[in-house]
This record gives sequence, structure tokens and C-alpha cells, in this order.
Amino acid sequence: MAKAKTAFVCNECGSDYSKWQGQCTDCQAWNTLVEFKLGPASSSSSKRSAPSPRNAHYAGAQSQAQTLAEIDLEQVPRFTSGASEFDRVLGGGLVPGSTILVGGHPGAGKSTLLLQTMCHLAQDRVALYVTGEESPQQIAMRARRLELPVDRLQLMAETNIDALLATAEAMQPSVMVVDSIQVMHSDDISSAPGSVSQVRECAARLTRYAKVSNTVVLLVGHVTKDGSLAGPKVLEHMIDCSILLEGDADTRFRTLRGQKNRFGAVNELGVFAMTDRGLREVKNPSAIFLDRSHEPAPGSIVMTVWEGTRPLLVEIQALVDDSSLSNPRRVAVGLEQNRMAMLLAVLHRHAGLQLSDQDVFANVVGGVKVLETSADLALLAAIVSSFRSQILPRDWVVFGEVGLAGEIRPVPSGQERLAEAAKHGFKHAIVPKGNAPKQPISGITVVAVNTLADAMSALGMN
Repeated sequence: MAKAKTAFVCNECGSDYSKWQGQCTDCQAWNTLVEFKLGPASSSSSKRSAPSPRNAHYAGAQSQAQTLAEIDLEQVPRFTSGASEFDRVLGGGLVPGSTILVGGHPGAGKSTLLLQTMCHLAQDRVALYVTGEESPQQIAMRARRLELPVDRLQLMAETNIDALLATAEAMQPSVMVVDSIQVMHSDDISSAPGSVSQVRECAARLTRYAKVSNTVVLLVGHVTKDGSLAGPKVLEHMIDCSILLEGDADTRFRTLRGQKNRFGAVNELGVFAMTDRGLREVKNPSAIFLDRSHEPAPGSIVMTVWEGTRPLLVEIQALVDDSSLSNPRRVAVGLEQNRMAMLLAVLHRHAGLQLSDQDVFANVVGGVKVLETSADLALLAAIVSSFRSQILPRDWVVFGEVGLAGEIRPVPSGQERLAEAAKHGFKHAIVPKGNAPKQPISGITVVAVNTLADAMSALGMN
């Protein structure tokens, strides 16, 4: 018997080497090379079936070149998943021939979301749910508990990629879910399911099947303890869309965020609520994040952040307290900690506020992660409010980027942010001079500021 060939694949970037080495020379990562056994190609995988009418345009596209103007987009129209928040993150709906990776922590609701989606889609088209981690009885019990329509969805328990693809080619589904990619295995690879070689091979074959058959393939992926998707990094390069379902175990709200999307914006956010009937869409996320306490307290203010294509009102809180440590603590939850340290230096230099002997804690209420700089001004306002024990007006909203020279810089989509604040009953807003509206906005008074000192004066904290 011929000896199996072996390669070593980087788990971060997918580069392969003939022998093991400590560092990947392409991405500079250490200790990421994993053994990858190259088995002989089977006759079943090497043979290609004749293209069916559904994939005839794919076969034609491979045999001749076309200009972009000649490509007919009507052949791959999007169709809705049945949940507008899911469609928003996907870029407007499901695209035929796409491969979508759905990740999340255990218990986040990945299987629940996909089961709800598949039961809805099965009413109008052929849908196949492949489970490798749960039995069909467990899936059926969950569907009945969630009161989902169970008369159309096709269900199969399988972990062998060859048997799965053979069933899919015979059934020709429009949408297929594989739960999960980490338990799938190929007989051509000798390593265990979940290894780099198995995940890489199974994902490649499922992606190839999706493109050839014009089927939407949704893959469930596990995550590591730091929240990143498990498996080789090349997995994320293969698929068309990667989304992550996030949510703490002690809260009923779940956020769906796109990390990669070839068919839409990558920074869209969808919000769901976990109920006894499954995941329910939250049409107005600002309302849940603005559930403030009845008793006003220092260190709290509302800011407007931009998530994908819509504004979102969230509350930011800060706590400043005397420190008993030689190095006071700086803790930021939902914000970038290094940026908070930089803003504290700006506050000292341009507002004369010394916090070098104070512990500073900052938190974005509701578990939202703010990745943009529009939260700078609101964060500093909350910190000053807590330090001086001064309550900020509850009908004020603040946003703006703070520069190192103490200037307040404009942020994108200022008009839409102000309109969202006015819709939720806020009466006053402090914004950068560059975001001042040209026409008055009904119901809200806008104060435009140029510097940090102007903003503190407008809030009555000079």
C-alpha cells in the first residue's frame, strides 16, 4: 500500500507546507501548523454528474467568458428567509448558490433560528435539514415545542459528506442546513471529524455543491472560548457569508452580526429576543436598549451609534471612584479599552480633569459592542458626570468623535441619528459642528459644538 502523503496547513491563513515548522511564514502566526493527510481522490468524488436544468447556467459560465453587462441577474434572485432581521444581516435575503456560515456560543440559538427559518421556507420550496449532533426525535420535539409547521421540512441525520451529497443531488433542495460542519467527515480523509483536514475538505465540497446546484447552504459552526469561529481560517475564505449569533446566558436578547458578506454590508446588526416560542424579531432595538431606571443617577447618558444601515440609541454608563491601587483600573465593556485611556488623557489636557488616582469603569447597556468613534463624546460626558456626581438631563442625546487636540469631529449619517433621537422623544442633542442640521428637526433642539470645552459647557459641567 502506498504511503499517504502529508502536508501541514496553517490554521490561521490556510497556507500549506511540506514539513512542520514553528511559525507560518505567510501570516507570522506561531504554532498554528496542523497535520493534513492527503488521501487518494475517490472515483465518486472525481466523477461529475451532467448539469441539470437548475445549474445549466453555471456550466455555461465555466466554458466561455462573459462581460459583466451580459450576466443576467434575474437567474439568481434573492428570496426572504421569513425574518426581516435575518434578511437585514444577510444583505436583503438569501442568494441562490451561496454558502453561509452561522456561528455562536452553545445555547445562543443557532439551531433554533435555522429550524424556524427552514420550517418557514419549506412551505414554498424544497428544504433539507441535515443534523449530525442531534437525533431527528430531538429536532421534532423542539419544532413542536416552538409550534412550527412540521409537515414540509425534510430532515436527515447524517455525518458522512458523501451520503449527504448523494441525498442532496437526488432531492435537489433549494435550501439546505448542515448542523454542524465540525461533525461532518469524508472517507477519503483518515483524520477524525472536526480536524483541520476534515473541516476543510467537507466545507470545500459543500461550497462546490452550492455553486453547481444553485442551492443555498447554511453551515452551523462552533466557536472557540475567545468567541472566534473554530476550525481552519481557510473555512471563512471559502464561504460567502459569515454571521455570528451573540448573547449572554443571563439575557434574553440575541444579536446577529455579519462578519463577512459578499452580497451586502458587513456591519449589519439584527436583534432577536429568546422566548418560549423561539427567537422573535425586535423591530425597534432602540426601545429595548433605552429601558433606563426610573431613578436618575450620575454617569449615564444616551448616545446614537450607527449599525449597518440604521441608527441605534443606546445608554452608556460610567463609574469613577477613588482607587486604592498604585495603577488605577480602566475597564471598558462594549467599548475599546485603549481608546478610553486615550480619551482620559484628552480630558485631562483639554478639560483640566485629573483622574490619575481614580478607577474608571464604562459600560454600554444591553450588551451592545460599539465599534465606531461616535461614542467618544458620550463616554467623556458620562465620566465627568460620575466624577462630579452631577445628573445629566434624561432627554439629552450626545454623539461625536473627540480628537487629540480636544476638537469635536463630525461622524457619518448625522441627520439620521438626530431623526432617530427625535422619534424616541429626546428634546436636546449635542453634536459636532459638522453634523448641525441645515433645516430644523421637529421636536429636538440641536446644540453644535467645536471643542470638548464647548460640549462640557453645553451640558452644564464646565
